Order: sequence, then structure tokens, then C-alpha cells
Amino acid sequence: MHFNAYGGNGAALAADLVNATDHSPEALEPMLAEHGMLRTELTPAQAGLLRAWAGRLAPVFGETDQDTQIKLINDLLDETASKPYVSAHDGREPHLHFFSVEADIVSRTKDTTAGGLALAMSFSGGRRLGRCDRRGCVTVYVDTSRNGRRRFCSPACANRVNVAAHRARTATPR
Repeated sequence: MHFNAYGGNGAALAADLVNATDHSPEALEPMLAEHGMLRTELTPAQAGLLRAWAGRLAPVFGETDQDTQIKLINDLLDETASKPYVSAHDGREPHLHFFSVEADIVSRTKDTTAGGLALAMSFSGGRRLGRCDRRGCVTVYVDTSRNGRRRFCSPACANRVNVAAHRARTATPR
């Protein structure tokens, strides 16, 4: 499934923030840059704010009750300072922005991730904001597959579950 820049990039950034195990500026700055964020320099205090924001993003992924998921996303949107507007900067085609380019990196990240989750929710009913089905795995993901039936964060987790199921089926009783 193709999302626009916010639905895909913002939601993917949200997933990466939730999945991050290191929320230091040195770890977060390259992640933010990878997702197209500009001026990604972070202080330790800002990195701490993004770690807390990741905790707020996490419950959205894998939530099966649509009304709850909508409420969680709306709560995130209520915390952002976003005022969407159309821009055609740097020779790009007109596109939607959820943040002011003058805002600090924490505000821009909050606006981008909340907006991305809102668009992903709107385009897919939230079904593509998943959490790995392998017991013990807490990884979240944005399902961009064609059929939208992804259940695992990675082929490795899918293989572990499938191998365990195969071994359980074929085990001989002692």
C-alpha cells in the first residue's frame, strides 16, 4: 500500500521511534535524517522528550479496537502544534506539511508522527499499524504490503513461529 509522505514517512518514523532501544541524540539524529527530517541536532533533553513521545506512540500500533485507536491518535494530535498547510518548496510538487519548518526538531517530529499515524488510520482504518504476532516480540511496523495481511515484524520472526508450529505438529509423543 502506498501512503503519501506523511502517512508513510510519518508513520514509519513513529514505528522506528517506538522500536528504538537507544534514544540518545547520537542514535536518534541519523534516524530522523533517514526519515527526511531537517536540522536533526538534538540535545539530551530533546532526546528524552522524543523517548517519552515514543511511549505515547506505542499503544497505537496493534490496537484492534478502532475506536480506541482513533482516540489514541486524536490525543496525539491534540498535543501537537500542527496546522496543516500546502507547500511547494525546493522545487518539489505541492504537498501537505503538518509543521512549520521553523519549529524545533521535537515539535516537528511530534507533528510528523501524529500526522502520519492519522493519515495511515484514515487510509487503512488503522489495520496497517501492526505489532509483531510472535510471542515475546514487541516490535511494531507499518504494513505496506499489497494485501495488508502482515503479521510479523520480519521474516525472522515469521520463520521462528512457523518452525515452532511445524515442530509441534510433527513431534512424536514419548
